[in-house]
Amino acid sequence: MADTNQSIHGEWSSRFAFILAATGSAVGLGNIWKFPYITGENGGGAFVIIYLICVAAIGIPIMIAETMMGRRGRRSPINTLEVLTKEAGASTNWHYLGWLGVIAGFLILSYYSVIAGWAMAYVLKAFTGSFSGESAEQISSLFADLQFSPVEQIFWHTVFMVTTMAVVARGVQGGLEKAVRFLMPGLFILLMLLVAYAMTTGAYMQGMNFMFKPDFSDITGSSVLTAMGHAFFTLSLGMGAIMVYGSYLPKDVSIAKTVIIIAGVDTLVALLAGIAIFPIVFANGLEVGSGPGLIFQTLPIAFGNMTGGWLFGLLFFILLVFAALSSAISLIEPAVAWCVENYEIERKKACMAMGFLTWLLGLGTVFSFNTWSDFTFFGANIFGALDYLTANIMLPLGGFFIAIFAGRIMLEKHSKEELNLANDDLFSIWKFLVMYIAPAAVFIVFLNVLGVFGVFS
Repeated sequence: MADTNQSIHGEWSSRFAFILAATGSAVGLGNIWKFPYITGENGGGAFVIIYLICVAAIGIPIMIAETMMGRRGRRSPINTLEVLTKEAGASTNWHYLGWLGVIAGFLILSYYSVIAGWAMAYVLKAFTGSFSGESAEQISSLFADLQFSPVEQIFWHTVFMVTTMAVVARGVQGGLEKAVRFLMPGLFILLMLLVAYAMTTGAYMQGMNFMFKPDFSDITGSSVLTAMGHAFFTLSLGMGAIMVYGSYLPKDVSIAKTVIIIAGVDTLVALLAGIAIFPIVFANGLEVGSGPGLIFQTLPIAFGNMTGGWLFGLLFFILLVFAALSSAISLIEPAVAWCVENYEIERKKACMAMGFLTWLLGLGTVFSFNTWSDFTFFGANIFGALDYLTANIMLPLGGFFIAIFAGRIMLEKHSKEELNLANDDLFSIWKFLVMYIAPAAVFIVFLNVLGVFGVFS
C-alpha cells in the first residue's frame, strides 16, 4: 500500500539532502548549549562515554524506527499513524501518538524561539563589544537586563519566528533543503574556527583531558540517567520532526545507514562544541560546571577578556543562531504539513497560521521572566512548565510509544521492506533493541523525571 504513496509536499532531492536536513533538526541548542554544561556538571570523560553508549543503544534504534514509519506513511505524523494502523489492523487510537509529537514540537518551538532570540541579541552584543573588559557581575547584569525586558525579547523572538516561517513556507526543496545546504556547512565552518582558536589558548590539553580521560568515580546514577535522556532528546526524537522528514525520503535510500551517519554527525557536533568551549573556560579560570548559564553568562566573560574576543564571541553566537534555526524549521514542519493535508490550504497560509500561534504562545515564555514571573504552574514559571512538560514527559512518552509501535504493532514484512537491511541478523539486532532495550531505557528515564527513583536524584 505505502509503496505507491508519494508525499504531496515533495521529496528530498538526494540522500545527502536528507542527511543535512535531519542532522540540522538534531543539531541545535542541545548540542552547543546543553551538552557542554551537562558534561561539565557530570565530570567530563566518563559521562561522554556513557552518553555515546546511549546514543548507540537507544537513540539510533528509535531514530531508525521513526524514519521508517515516516517513509512508510508519506504524510504528517498524525496522518502517517492513521495509515500505518490501518495497514497493521491496529487500534485507531494510535493516531494520538502523531498528535503527541506534533503538539510537542509546537510547544517546544514557542520557547525555543525565545532562547534563540537571546542568541540573536548576543550576536549584536558581541559585535558592538558589549563583553569587552566586563566583570562577571556586569555580564550577569547584561543577561538579566535582557530577560527583564519584554520589548527586547519580543523583538528578537519575532525576528527568529519570521525567519523560520520564511524558510518553511518555501517547501521541502525550495525552503528546507536550500536552508540546510547553507546552514549546516556554515555551522561546521564556524565550529571548526572556534576549535582552532581553542587550540591556541594554552588550556587545550586540559580541555581534552577533561572530555576524554574518564574518571568513573564522578559518575552517579543521576549522571547515567542524564546521559540517557540527553542521547534521546538530542536526536529530535518523539516530536514528529524526524517522522515528517522521513516521509520526504526517496524510496531507494537506506534508512539504517543514513540514520547512523546522522547520529554520528550530531554526536560529532556536540563533542566539537565541548572541545571548543572547555579550553576557553579553563584558560580563563572559569567554572565548567556552571550549568545553563555557561553560554550566556560564563563564556561572555572569557570573550570579553581575551585577545580578539569580540570576533570569536561573534562567531560563537552566530553558530548558536544557525544551530537553532536548523532545528526550528523541523519543529514547525509537522504542524504545517498536517494543516496542508487536512485543510487543503496553501503552504504559505498554513505557515502564517502556525507561525502566528507559535509566536503568540511564545509570549508566555517572554513574560515568564518579567511581567508574569510570579505566575507559576506546579512551582515553575511558564517557561519552566513548558520545558518540563515537553522535554521530561511528552518526548519520553513519544519515543517510548514509537519504539513499541515499530517493534510490536507495525507488520514485520513492512519493516523489513522499508529497512531493506543486508541480512536478517542485522534486522534481528535492530528489532531486539527497539522492542526491549530502547523502550525499557526510555521508561526508566520517564520514571526518574517523575521522581520514582528518588535515590538517583
